[in-house]
Amino acid sequence: MVDAVSRDAITPGDAQTAADPVPAPNANSAIPLGGAAEAGVVGGNDAATPPPGELIEPGRALAIADFAPPSLGAGERMLRLAYRAGIPASMLSFPIGKAAKPRIIAAVANPLSGRAAAGKALRAGHFLVHGVKAPIAQIDFGGAARLTPPFERCVHGFSWLADLDACGPREQVTPVAARILTAWLDANPKALARPGKRPAWIVANAGTRVLNWLVHAPLIFAGDDKALRKRVLAALADTARWLDRNVGTAEDRLAETAGWCGIVAAGLLMIDGKPRRLYGEAGLVRALGELVGDDGGVLSRSPLGQMEAIELLVRLRACYAAAKREPPPAIEVMLALLVPPLLALTHGDGSLGSWQGAWAIEAETIATLVVASGVRTRPLRDVRQWGYQRVAVQKAILQFDAAPPPLARHARSGCASTLAFEFSHGGERIVVNCGGSACAGGLVPVRLEQGLRASAAHSTLVLDDANSTAVLINGRIGSGVGEVEVDRRMLEGESAARSGGGATRLEASHDGYGARYGLTHRRILILRDDGSELRGEDLLVPNGRKGKRGKVAYAIRFHLGPDVEAGLSEDGQGAGLALGDGSYWQFRSGSGEVSIEDSIWVDGQARPMPVQQLVLQGLVSRGGGNFSWLLKKMG
Repeated sequence: MVDAVSRDAITPGDAQTAADPVPAPNANSAIPLGGAAEAGVVGGNDAATPPPGELIEPGRALAIADFAPPSLGAGERMLRLAYRAGIPASMLSFPIGKAAKPRIIAAVANPLSGRAAAGKALRAGHFLVHGVKAPIAQIDFGGAARLTPPFERCVHGFSWLADLDACGPREQVTPVAARILTAWLDANPKALARPGKRPAWIVANAGTRVLNWLVHAPLIFAGDDKALRKRVLAALADTARWLDRNVGTAEDRLAETAGWCGIVAAGLLMIDGKPRRLYGEAGLVRALGELVGDDGGVLSRSPLGQMEAIELLVRLRACYAAAKREPPPAIEVMLALLVPPLLALTHGDGSLGSWQGAWAIEAETIATLVVASGVRTRPLRDVRQWGYQRVAVQKAILQFDAAPPPLARHARSGCASTLAFEFSHGGERIVVNCGGSACAGGLVPVRLEQGLRASAAHSTLVLDDANSTAVLINGRIGSGVGEVEVDRRMLEGESAARSGGGATRLEASHDGYGARYGLTHRRILILRDDGSELRGEDLLVPNGRKGKRGKVAYAIRFHLGPDVEAGLSEDGQGAGLALGDGSYWQFRSGSGEVSIEDSIWVDGQARPMPVQQLVLQGLVSRGGGNFSWLLKKMG
């Protein structure tokens, strides 16, 4: 089963790639690599029938009807059209008589708790973001002195309200919220005419801010300061009107979704909100339909974006519950689509893989978000547009990036990670990617951001220290990989017997180095069904009829997990890997010497940790080459 995955579309290929055998290493290798030439073709799902009682949510193509605007009567349709045309909500809601004063009509039960440690830091006078403290008194809330992106999102999106709410009794934390709110309102007395001039007035931050103000209104309004309450209500109304006018200029689809969520929440919970709600629901449903691919993965291919989309919808659903209204069916449909791809990038301990800017976000955070979503499901395994193949056998989990990077207009922390993989066994990560570019500006220095997005920061093959896809500033991606061909099979029969039992075979190739070096990178991964052995081969194949002359430097990198201690074998063609759980694995190369170099890995608390990496490197002919390797559990 071969699929050609392009950056613009996903099109099944017509031709089947050859099942190239993985050649055995030279005679000095202690562990031979077997072939897989007679692999049988089986469906893409690598899992057996799920246990009874566990609900499986399918990740299939979205029906157009699922993402149509909510059905309305003639009167409500006219109301929505009038509001969209610019008629004020107060005039539509109160055509006769005096308009009511701004107020919030319901209190929301916060569905997602914050971080108590960050809340305690706020009470002590500091913002705590990704391990870095910044004194509140030194923050320029107006945005003239730019903060790092993580701090800007926290300060201007008001995600810190959840942290403050989680760290103590409300009567103790309300004065802290009031002080920060007052400072922010003093620095931002009114909305800017044009979006993007300052970080407070980009659609993503403005939409998230409105949503957080409404969800945490009981915290904000718990004090006795009537003047502050009046200022906050006026700022809420002002920001909601600003979003009405500017949501269409959002930075990307996820930012647009945040903007529409803020508009709908304001329409649900503010006194003259019905016209805004009707307008916002139509826009939100349309934005949701354009946010993801057919299998539920956001188009940025970022698990962080996946989590943010789930968080937005979970909070908005809580606003619907507070207003005692049923949300549009598209919200529940979208949550059911978003959760399985996110779970596909979790390892055996429940924490997240390091892909497209993400770091190893802790299992508790992922589990809390999934529980709040209300979706009971299992990980999506054979994912087309989301692009990550997952193989889970026994205690082993293999994650494989088998798709091009996101298009530039979708990327936020786009990485040149094509054909990289991560591998874990039980609770131990063995092969990882560095990850963490999206949290640069915390403990991860900003100067490392682009390096963490490079191909060399991922466990894949790199030619001439060049990225397979160009890594640009501001998280964007340039030219490079345009198409990836994917072949997934279950090995059976004679080939499975030679490999010591059943196995899953993944093969993919990309064209990122074709224009510069005339070579196509093809990677084959074979994971045994008992999870004890991962075989691999990296091939460089000429992509033209006439091969180029000369040689080019290559490096195949295997970044190791934080609890892995590596030592080279006596012959220099392998390494022993001692894991934190006491198990021992052996890495063998069939194509040259192995070296051990330093690397970094960003852990679940966004801290850069020193780790090691295994590297196979040398020169390869422009006519192509192949490099085989094996990772095997011993004993």
